[in-house]
Amino acid sequence: MAESSTVARPYAKAVFLHALERNELSEWSDLLARASAIVSHEDMENIVVTPVLGYQEKASILIDLCGGKLTEEANRFFTLLAEHKRLAVLPAILEAYETLKAAKEQSLDVEITSAFKLSSEQQEKLAAKLKKVWQKEICTQVKIDKSLIGGVIIRAGDVVIDGSVRGKLSRIAESVNS
Repeated sequence: MAESSTVARPYAKAVFLHALERNELSEWSDLLARASAIVSHEDMENIVVTPVLGYQEKASILIDLCGGKLTEEANRFFTLLAEHKRLAVLPAILEAYETLKAAKEQSLDVEITSAFKLSSEQQEKLAAKLKKVWQKEICTQVKIDKSLIGGVIIRAGDVVIDGSVRGKLSRIAESVNS
């Protein structure tokens, strides 16, 4: 994982700067997400690694699967990745690109895992508190995991805040056992 993120970083930065210059951050975000999903599919993973196809054919397949009506820059980018055998790194490129985009937009993607469905009001209150803590716009995605028993787990980048009942019980068990 560390190796793919190291390889991905310069590509992501180049695409980010290109998109920023042309005010196309969202368009490139969508395109990279689509291409990343495509190369992550099992059939495409096999195409990416096969020595039978040349890089132009691999790029052409990806471009066609992306919708075929891409900008010249996008076509060149995917061809460059294929030529340098970097198509498999597209998910890491997407991740690095989104990090750069979020930093520019002063926003933070936060995943909230709850034992129960949160109301809109609860989500808004939680987002407001997180905005105050991180001083950034908060984009939340809520998941439900009944095994948490109660409470929430908040994931934002590398930060994990475990306020779940299951997490608290685990910490109590650890302290009793040590």
